[in-house]
Amino acid sequence: MITHAFHKQDDGTIQLTVTIPWADVSAVYDAVVDDIVKETELPGFRKGKAPRHMVEEKIDRSRVYEEVIKKLLPNVYTEVIEKEQLKPIISPKIELKQAKEGEDWIVVISTCERPTVTLLDYKKILSEERSSRYKKIWLPGQEKEKEEEQKKKPNIEEILQWTSKAITITIPKLLIEQEVNRLLSQLIDQTRTLGLTVEQYLSATGKTSESIRKEYEKQAEETIKLEFGLEEIADKEGIVVSDEDIDAVIKTAKTDEERKTLEGQRYHLASILRRQKTIDFLAQIA
Repeated sequence: MITHAFHKQDDGTIQLTVTIPWADVSAVYDAVVDDIVKETELPGFRKGKAPRHMVEEKIDRSRVYEEVIKKLLPNVYTEVIEKEQLKPIISPKIELKQAKEGEDWIVVISTCERPTVTLLDYKKILSEERSSRYKKIWLPGQEKEKEEEQKKKPNIEEILQWTSKAITITIPKLLIEQEVNRLLSQLIDQTRTLGLTVEQYLSATGKTSESIRKEYEKQAEETIKLEFGLEEIADKEGIVVSDEDIDAVIKTAKTDEERKTLEGQRYHLASILRRQKTIDFLAQIA
């Protein structure tokens, strides 16, 4: 019987230390080997007819256990998540702490749920920031300039900066790590397109791998904070996206292939459109 220990860290990261009985591991191992035997052809034997012990002598056991892990862990993860009634929002980070033949395996699974967001009075903050932006000592004869200045609308960057001040959230390190890795992967692709290595890019920009990671961590924290904050505001203000809104975007596709791709991303499109509607709403009150 699979057992586990539950631990929730201060930042919301959930750690599940799972013990998998060796009997369960062994059963999956046998099933994997059986599949290999069916596909193996040895001298003197037709495909799938060679004795199991002869096949086992030829196979790389470490590769077999890699396959065991692939088959075993998803089921283990699902079982533990259901027992704890968790609603993870990211793919789990899995670490094998103990995986020896003949002994129970110990696995540490790290994940997290949606972080709790606390909103301050964002309408008041936006209004105050808007007023503060244009706070200025006006001299006689500058009335027209003042009138023109007051007509100006803040840009999206300013609106997001002001909105961020109204959002309080504790972000699990796993979420930040995931976003940083995405940004680093993006950087690798971009530098490769330019015909550069990441090392060459860092040298040319006067940055180090440590400084770029810190930069991305700060960027990731702000991105995640706004993402969940805007969702919370959308919920509070009853901002929704209709099928018609999504269909309107899909109709802008230039090719059938592009249209099919967008059709398969309706949920993602809805998320993007809702975020944009929320920003538009904030822009109206800023």
